[in-house]
Amino acid sequence: MNKDEKPEAFGVFSPVGHVVISFPTSEDLQATVAQLTVQGFGPDDLVRYTPEQMIAQVDEDMTKASPLAALGQELNLVRAHRALAEKGSHFLVVHAPKSEQARLVADIAARHHAQRAQRYGTFVIEELIEQRDDERQTFESPQRGLDAQTESGLEKERSARQ
Repeated sequence: MNKDEKPEAFGVFSPVGHVVISFPTSEDLQATVAQLTVQGFGPDDLVRYTPEQMIAQVDEDMTKASPLAALGQELNLVRAHRALAEKGSHFLVVHAPKSEQARLVADIAARHHAQRAQRYGTFVIEELIEQRDDERQTFESPQRGLDAQTESGLEKERSARQ
C-alpha cells in the first residue's frame, strides 16, 4: 500500500489486511516503526500519515464517498480519523494480514502510547487496543461516533466540502 494507491471500499479508505494506528506524537509513531522494523516489517509494510495528510485524505474521501459507505463502519471511522488528526494525531498503517501479525503490531503500538489500532478485515473492523473505562465505547453507538454525528459535526463536514 502507498498513499497514492490507497485501498478503498465505496470511495473511502478501507485498507483490508492492514492495521491503522493513531499516535499522539510523531515520536511515538517513530518508536513503533523502529520496533516493528526489528520484528521484520519492511518499508513497504509501513505507511505514515501526518495529521495534515490524514485530514486531506479524509476530505477527499468524503467528497467521493458512495452512499453505500454509510452502511458499514468505514465512513464513520474516516470521520473519527479526521477528528484525531485535527487534535494532532499521527497515523501509521501497517500491512499485517494475519491475526498474529496484527496482534504483534497492536502490542508494540500500545507500548508506544497508541490511541487506537484497528484491524481492517474483509467484513469486520476490529479494535485492537483496549480503551480506558472512561473512553470505552459500545459497538455502533453514538458515543463511538460510528453511527451518528452531532448537527454541528455535520455542518462542519458540509463546510469542509465547499
